[in-house]
Amino acid sequence: MQFNSQTNSIYDRLFDTISELVLHHSPSGVEAQIDRLLLDRFATLGVESWQDRAGNIIAKIPGNNSSRAIAITGHKDEIGAIVKSIDYRGCLQIRRLGGSFPWVYGEGVVDILGEEEIISGILSFGSRHVSHDSPQKAQQENAPLNWEDAWVETKLNLEELETAGIRPGSRVVVGKHRKQPIRLKDYIASYTLDNKASVAILLELAEQIKDPAVDIYLVASAKEEVGAIGALYFTQNQALDALIALEICPLATEYPIEAGEIPVLLSQDGYGIYDENLNSELVQAANQANIPLQFAAISGFGSDASIAMKFGHVARAACLGFPTENTHGYEIAHLGAIANCIKLLYTYCDNLENLI
Repeated sequence: MQFNSQTNSIYDRLFDTISELVLHHSPSGVEAQIDRLLLDRFATLGVESWQDRAGNIIAKIPGNNSSRAIAITGHKDEIGAIVKSIDYRGCLQIRRLGGSFPWVYGEGVVDILGEEEIISGILSFGSRHVSHDSPQKAQQENAPLNWEDAWVETKLNLEELETAGIRPGSRVVVGKHRKQPIRLKDYIASYTLDNKASVAILLELAEQIKDPAVDIYLVASAKEEVGAIGALYFTQNQALDALIALEICPLATEYPIEAGEIPVLLSQDGYGIYDENLNSELVQAANQANIPLQFAAISGFGSDASIAMKFGHVARAACLGFPTENTHGYEIAHLGAIANCIKLLYTYCDNLENLI
């Protein structure tokens, strides 16, 4: 495979793919927009793909030994909010969906995904020009902004909202026009890089991997942000020799991780340890591909792989990530780190006969 992670053409292609994925809404459990796109993309590549009952989009690359299999996952769902109730004015009370915080998004346009129509509303926190008689004053001085303090203004009446199919349980995400990624030299910045950038890696692997030694499943997993539900269903029903999750990796002073184009291999996260033998195989592939790695054990984090391994669905699991600033916010990642994840995993899959 001729693959130079430094070339502008690779970066440009990744930026374009990630941008397209980001602009397809996919809050946990309401992921139809990106589902259609992924099934079309895999079909165009000539790769067998389908959607299972849990909502996962699965692409299978048949191997020479079909009695063995590995899976690589990248979750396709995004965080956001869920409608709790609607008052008589058509104002939505909302609560978190996954690891979201209202202060990350700020006041501005959100899209509300109704069953019949997507409408726009304004995530609102109230006026600034208030005294201590107003609850908003506390947020200006000494209290965090919580979802209980925020609401969505729609200026629609209850009948109009009902016609759009908006009800308690409807999903709320950042407005599409606010999601458009931007390029900062060799970095991409956007909402929902977690985990649309990992799905872009799956698409690249689907195009590049040919005739592997074992079956390879590329899984755009559903509902990861609310408990890795899709990955747990898939791993319960598919025997695997190994599961590798693709993820963002948080940049913070407490972790020995630096921004840039060097991927990160985890040894532990908030759900437990990863398999060190599988990690050693990935290190071997990285060495063969001349890709340096960073290593970390982090908390406040979980992946499809660590959760599936914790519940005994897989014996061996690993998590490969790309360093990301502002995780679960307006995220920033180096396109070279994303490209290096592709190159490393391609090398790993190209040498499976020597590894498992």
